[in-house]
Amino acid sequence: MTRRTEWPGAYGGPGPEAAGEAADDASGPGEGTGFGEGAGRRSRSRSEDGGSPLPSRAGKGEPLNPADQARAICLRLLTGTPRTRKQLADALRKREIPDEAAEEVLSRFEAVGLIDDAAFADAWVESRHHGRGLARRALARELRTKGVDPAVVDEAVGQLDPEREEETARELVARKLRSTRGLERDKRLRRLAGMLARKGYGEGMALRVVRQALEEEGEETEGLDEPF
Repeated sequence: MTRRTEWPGAYGGPGPEAAGEAADDASGPGEGTGFGEGAGRRSRSRSEDGGSPLPSRAGKGEPLNPADQARAICLRLLTGTPRTRKQLADALRKREIPDEAAEEVLSRFEAVGLIDDAAFADAWVESRHHGRGLARRALARELRTKGVDPAVVDEAVGQLDPEREEETARELVARKLRSTRGLERDKRLRRLAGMLARKGYGEGMALRVVRQALEEEGEETEGLDEPF
């Protein structure tokens, strides 16, 4: 799998020019972009859906229009953490931003690269496979729940080749193997194969990997081809 970026954190998306351009859309004269150090501290004190009440325009008590509100919410939510378009759309809907304004802002953010579901999916696959050992099936399920387009999901998880997936399964079993010593053989099989199943590995691969690991420990594995 070609590694495109690191996770968590910003994916290899737009540079400061794009961020500044979108932030300029969100800010009035004299307002900050929302991407500075102080903005990062402020964003951590806000809730996931956009946080506390939005500032008034130019500090004069005039409320922001829906598009400006949407931009401010999206910029806060994107500070330090990539998000999918659906995640941002859900946050805007929760804040009762009109659909027309939300669509306008989300499309603009996509145009300048601040929303990039493909980059998000690539980074998610790399991080969750490396950090949690999740297989393609589990990774695809997670990405779908975040609203990533099925075609984008397929492309992202497709970069995780079967050889690497099986190698990770072996590493997971090797780490868990010691804790199962002393158990009956069938119970060891169920526990180890079940662990792989929960991480999205298919039954065939799980049985094969567990059987080989048990054989290396000297266990008799005849009859261990039955489904778990």
